[in-house]
Amino acid sequence: MKRRDLFRLAALSAVLVSGTMLAGSGDAFAQDKKWKVGFSQATTIEPWRAQFNKDIIAEAAKHPDVELIITDGEDKTEKQVADVENLIRQEVDALLVSPKESAGLTGVVQQAIDAKIPVFVLDRNVETDQYTQFVGGDNVLIGKAAGEYAVELLGGPGKAQGTVVEIWGGMGTQPAHDRHNGFHEFTDKEPGIKYLLDKQSGDWKQDQAYNLMANALKNNEKIDLVYGHNDPMAYGAYLAAKDVGREKEIKFIGIDALPGEGVTWVKNGELTATFLYATPGAEGLRQAIKHLNGEKVEKTIVLPTEKVTAENAEAVLKEKGL
Repeated sequence: MKRRDLFRLAALSAVLVSGTMLAGSGDAFAQDKKWKVGFSQATTIEPWRAQFNKDIIAEAAKHPDVELIITDGEDKTEKQVADVENLIRQEVDALLVSPKESAGLTGVVQQAIDAKIPVFVLDRNVETDQYTQFVGGDNVLIGKAAGEYAVELLGGPGKAQGTVVEIWGGMGTQPAHDRHNGFHEFTDKEPGIKYLLDKQSGDWKQDQAYNLMANALKNNEKIDLVYGHNDPMAYGAYLAAKDVGREKEIKFIGIDALPGEGVTWVKNGELTATFLYATPGAEGLRQAIKHLNGEKVEKTIVLPTEKVTAENAEAVLKEKGL
């Protein structure tokens, strides 16, 4: 069975257990629900997105008056647009959407807004501010935290020296630009820091980051630090360095801090640090339900971050029950 199929099967099983749905509302158990909430997910093949779905499904299980319909964009903008159009036709009471691409989903989000459906944008924003609420981490703030720590690792403010490989997420996504901009607010102040790649995208994927890093290693005798816009890419870079025996000379920083990935990799000494990028699914659904019940919600909910290093990785894992 393919990995994507495994994720879909796991998501479907969890949905059925929790009383939510992946299809229309014709089933008998959905007929007594008070609210129909649609959630358009960009993809389920990325581990962070899989956790995102688990969190929103777990939250839905706490609300027996809510029918949750989840769709999978399969990492394709055109598929996700079609999914949202279908949710609009189903006349959902609220729409939650986590875009694959900000620009690519803006038009269909506007269609939902024009249809008087309250829209809650999760994780990646769209190019309109007419939605009801945005819920997600502050990627600029997380990027700043990563940049500040990179400067510390390379010698400290005013003294930092070293060469840096930055591996971007998707170039068409706002989080990638925010994580880049935040990082460079600190590192660009240091004349001793040099950058070896110019906006090279790993598209959030470990294998693509591995290939980018393999090329960087071939072309550069000295690399001091890798900044991956997520943990899988930072880990892919680590594996590329390990394959040529250079992993011990390089610091690796990532973002996400999933317990089974980034935090574990830090504990194992494979990544130097990761920064928490909390999934917004549970909070997004809570906020949508509040709105549907007539309560006022804020325009923006910013989820907190946390730095995970060798000093606290084991404590974080214990906190998560691992």
